[in-house]
Amino acid sequence: MKILSVFGTRPEAIKMAPVVAMLQQTPGIASRVCSTGQHRSMLDSVLSTFDIRPDDDLDVMRADQSLTDVFARVMTGLDRILADWKPDYVLVQGDTATSTAAGMAAFFRRVAVGHVEAGLRTGNVLSPWPEEANRRVTAVVADRHYAPTSRARAALLQEGYPADRILVTGNTGIDALLRMSEIVQRPGEIRARLDERFGWIDPNARLVLVTGHRRESFGEGFLNICKALGELARKPGIQVVYPVHLNPNVRGPVFEHLGDNPGIRLIEPLDYPDFVYLMTRAALILTDSGGVQEEAPVLRKPVLVMRDTSERAEAIDAGVARLVGTDPRTIVANVTRLFDDASAYATMASGASPFGDGHASARIVADLVNQSETAPAIRPNLRVSREFAAASPRIQRIA
Repeated sequence: MKILSVFGTRPEAIKMAPVVAMLQQTPGIASRVCSTGQHRSMLDSVLSTFDIRPDDDLDVMRADQSLTDVFARVMTGLDRILADWKPDYVLVQGDTATSTAAGMAAFFRRVAVGHVEAGLRTGNVLSPWPEEANRRVTAVVADRHYAPTSRARAALLQEGYPADRILVTGNTGIDALLRMSEIVQRPGEIRARLDERFGWIDPNARLVLVTGHRRESFGEGFLNICKALGELARKPGIQVVYPVHLNPNVRGPVFEHLGDNPGIRLIEPLDYPDFVYLMTRAALILTDSGGVQEEAPVLRKPVLVMRDTSERAEAIDAGVARLVGTDPRTIVANVTRLFDDASAYATMASGASPFGDGHASARIVADLVNQSETAPAIRPNLRVSREFAAASPRIQRIA
């Protein structure tokens, strides 16, 4: 059974890494990896961390590229691979231009598509933009929908997708996070190296970790976020740390308005182990990222979501995440309340995460095997490891 995994951004690579590892160790599967290079520099560090060596690299990254450019180059480049290798399945992840373009390219070649992290919805096609539309389009061409939660499954059923094509798996990002958080917190050489690298963290301050990069916030939204961060940094006992995304629409306003603020540490984007380490050190996380909304509750970190909508409503409903938008007063008020009210903080830090148990990748691979016409011959030999690290040589080495 020939399976082609396609990804191109940092979040996709993190969430597909445990799936790729599981595919590569499963008898009866020929696994091939295609990187589109949509996030060139941020992607390469993740590939190195998880010891993934793409068989194909489309290298679509260009300065100031439009979404149309990305779609066109992904589809054109991938079409040649599909025509040559003729996979049985193409696996895509999430809601990026890469995932949707790859899904469409496979559909045009009549290749089955498996959609990892399927069914997330806000109900507003413009928020998050363009991710909400990307997910919906990918669902149309997908043959197997790997929904992370029962809510995601319900959304797909409501849209008319057959129940027997939807499998609730949990989120593969949790598979990666659980193993990596164990590694970076374990006493030893790795933890000592990370403690030294981030020795500038004030142990007497409450660390607020920030991520922000959403397109719908470009312009006024990012200016408001900067105002909020500036005000928070002036409060005693708070240290703000912001790994700044490489997009110039983010870096411009962030460095212009926050670059000289002594209470804010602006740093370059981090390798995945480093970012997980900072999450474990944080008292609170401010983000507009989808993945961080899933990760923070697992690590028992309150997460305030600087968006008006969220496709991870499970975290909102569980009380471990809260929508605060981009209004400076709302952001500051919510951070202040959590730090001033120990009971409110404890409730959000309860660790009630609905996004998975660390075995999503095993469920996805087992399902793919079951779809194969040769499944009876393959299934008796299937060995699905419950330890992602066992399938990742580099993780084994650093562990």
